[in-house]
Amino acid sequence: MPLFEAVRLALQTLRVQKLKSFFTLAGVCIGVMFLITVVSIIDGMGKYMKDDLVGKLIAVNSFELRRFPNINIGDVDGSTWDEYRRRPRLFISDLLPVVEALPEGTRWAQESENGVMATSPFSRPRSTNAIGIDGDWFAIKNLGITDGRAFTDQELAQGENVAILGPDMVERAFPGLDPIGRELRIGGVPYRVVGVTESRGSVFGISFDNFVIAPWRSPIRKLLNPQPGMIDAVVVQTANSESMNEAQERVRAVMRTRRGLRPSQPDNFSMQTSASALDFWNKIEARLQMAGVALPAIGLVVGAIVIMNIMLVAVAERTREIGIRKALGAKRRDILAQFLIESATLSTVGAIIGIALGIGLAQLIAAVTPLPASVAPWSIVVGVLTGMTVGIVSGVYPASRASLLDPIAALRSE
Repeated sequence: MPLFEAVRLALQTLRVQKLKSFFTLAGVCIGVMFLITVVSIIDGMGKYMKDDLVGKLIAVNSFELRRFPNINIGDVDGSTWDEYRRRPRLFISDLLPVVEALPEGTRWAQESENGVMATSPFSRPRSTNAIGIDGDWFAIKNLGITDGRAFTDQELAQGENVAILGPDMVERAFPGLDPIGRELRIGGVPYRVVGVTESRGSVFGISFDNFVIAPWRSPIRKLLNPQPGMIDAVVVQTANSESMNEAQERVRAVMRTRRGLRPSQPDNFSMQTSASALDFWNKIEARLQMAGVALPAIGLVVGAIVIMNIMLVAVAERTREIGIRKALGAKRRDILAQFLIESATLSTVGAIIGIALGIGLAQLIAAVTPLPASVAPWSIVVGVLTGMTVGIVSGVYPASRASLLDPIAALRSE
């Protein structure tokens, strides 16, 4: 029987025997649906972590020199935290030697941040994240200004009382008003608002737009760090990923020399990149994807058993048809191919329905929960191939029985 004819008969069976077809498709459909849904959520989580969480905190081709890593994904034991707390702090005196050691064309910035209370004449005091900066901070973070302007070099160098706000802080401090040129008090000190940044969105419902940025040398530095001259981080960005290793090694050499570390002693500072911040997530993501494929396999096994039983029933019901085909010259391989194609077609249709339901369920979860979902193209291919494989495997035994029927005995059956 030609392939097209076998597929046509399988689809005709779907239309004629609706209840039987429903049970044939259900197991594969459910298994593939959960495969697509789980893999979509895991893939979405991966993109969320890389692009939204870590991607927004650590810029591309950059690393952050800190006392200890700013992003800790996964379990960090108590002894590690104790070691972090014993590390010396970073100070403004570390900045110049580090900057002088950087390769030509490398951008740098310094930053300190802390939670503060800010108020304006138009709102009650609001908590916000205050960031004191210097250098090419906006260029490295790729954070644009949508209203007003950025800081001038003079304002950064002299520590003038000027501020740039995030969109959420604008809504809270100046509801319905243009904030440019207005006064915002931070720690009781007045700052003149000169700009508003573009939105950085949110992660797991936590806004990245509730912040106020001011020159580090302004009075805000007293609110950000407990000791005079202390800073949180030096951010370094290179032109490409190849030159980043060289910049890291130069900074490492400067810091180890300044802190008098012997060759056998480990670094007592951190240089975190987006890749190092994601090390733990990359490890568990592969395991989650394996689990996401393995768990729906239980439903596919059930589906395979159902398909096999229903195909055995189909063989029994169509014994006379098989006998007539054999009497007319059909060979054993023709009968075998017919039932294998029918079984594979039925399960593939179930897989396609499962893929559609899985994509819909993933999008529904993304819409009503904080969980992200991103449908991975490879999971759709795996879903179709899985459905086809389940159909072929579960149809082998029924097809084999059909092909071995004696034509004379088959013609005598009622």
